[in-house]
Amino acid sequence: MTKQQIKYFDGYKYQLAVDYTLLVPVDSEAIVNTQFVTLTPYGELTIRAGYAWDGPSGPTIDTRSGMRGSLVHDALYQLMREEKIGTHNRPLADELLCKLCIEDGMWKWRAWLWRREVKKFAGFAAMAENNKQIITAP
Repeated sequence: MTKQQIKYFDGYKYQLAVDYTLLVPVDSEAIVNTQFVTLTPYGELTIRAGYAWDGPSGPTIDTRSGMRGSLVHDALYQLMREEKIGTHNRPLADELLCKLCIEDGMWKWRAWLWRREVKKFAGFAAMAENNKQIITAP
């Protein structure tokens, strides 16, 4: 039997167990459809079961109140990195992160701090040159 390399992505902690759909205020001219994320022109975002993300980023702890916001935020940033939607949607994604975290019980000051930090430091994560690379082993 010939030995075949595996191919994988690094940097994920969580995997979505069931599909999740939400209306989001982002701009898409056409239907965006990737393996795990669909976005319609009227803002219906569907993240499919199996989608992997890294949870809340930065110097913070992962809490239940941050999981939905981080999921949606990561999916939208991924669409920006893949150039499926424009980076002009970044402020909307950042505001949505804050809104979802507050809805899910996060203290407002903490959600506002997250929003401030992603506005200042997360721009690189929406850029195409930072798309996750496929790693092979062995």
